[in-house]
Amino acid sequence: MKEEKREAASKVLAAIQDHFATHRAMPSFADVARAVGISVSTVAFHVDVLKERRLLGATTTGRLTPGSGFFQRSVVSSVRAGMPALVDESAPEPLLIDEYLIDTPSRTFLLTVKGESMVEAGLLPGDIVVDKRGVIANPGDIVVVNANGEGTIKELAQDADGDLFLRARNPAYPDIEMADGFEVMGVVTGQFRQYPRAKARHRGPKAGNLKPPSLLNTGSSCVFPNATKSEKEAGDQPQGTVAVLNSRSRPS
Repeated sequence: MKEEKREAASKVLAAIQDHFATHRAMPSFADVARAVGISVSTVAFHVDVLKERRLLGATTTGRLTPGSGFFQRSVVSSVRAGMPALVDESAPEPLLIDEYLIDTPSRTFLLTVKGESMVEAGLLPGDIVVDKRGVIANPGDIVVVNANGEGTIKELAQDADGDLFLRARNPAYPDIEMADGFEVMGVVTGQFRQYPRAKARHRGPKAGNLKPPSLLNTGSSCVFPNATKSEKEAGDQPQGTVAVLNSRSRPS
C-alpha cells in the first residue's frame, strides 16, 4: 500500500512539473486531477504528502508553489559509454541541477560559446558555459578574458619562464599572449548543451519517461564569443531537447 501511495504521489508531482515546464505556472488541483485521472480530493491528499517532503509549497491563499526539491531530477545510475551494461534504476538519487552547476548565483553568468578554438577541451559552438566571477584564475583553468574589448574563452597557461598566455585547444588556432589591457573576467566551472533530435523516416523505439532538466535560474546571462574577431564563424546552432551537463573540476 505504501508503495502504491508513493507511486501515485510521484504521478501527481510529475503532472505538476510537466504543467509548470509548459506554462511556467503551477496548475490547479482540477488540472492535475484531469492529467492523472483521479479525483480532486485525491490530488489534495497527495499534495499534502508532497508538501511534507518539501517538493511543493503553497501561498497564504493556498495556491501551489515549487518547493525546495521541486526542480530536483533523479540520477538513476551511471551508464557505460563503451560496452552495454544494465542500468540500475532501483534507487534514484535526487539532483538539483542549479545547485550542481552553480554555488554562487550572484557571481555566476551563462555565456554562449562561439567559434571552435576550444573544441579539444569539449567546448563546442552553441554550448552554454557557466562563468564564475570573483575567483582567482590558476594556470590550467578555462577562463573568460576581455582582450582589449573583445571577449574570448581560452585555457590560461604558463610557459617555462613563468609568463601567462591564453592557450587555444584547437591546433588550427594560435595561442594568445597576455598583453596590457587583458582582463580575466571569470573562470568556466561548467557547461551544458542541447542535442538536435534526429528525424527518422520510421518510428524508432520509444524512450523512457524522460523529463527535461530544470532551467538554470541565475538571474543573469550574456553572450561572450569564444574567439577574437578573426575567429568568429557565422551560423545558428540547431535546437534540441536533450541536454548534457558538465561541472568542471579545477586543477589543483
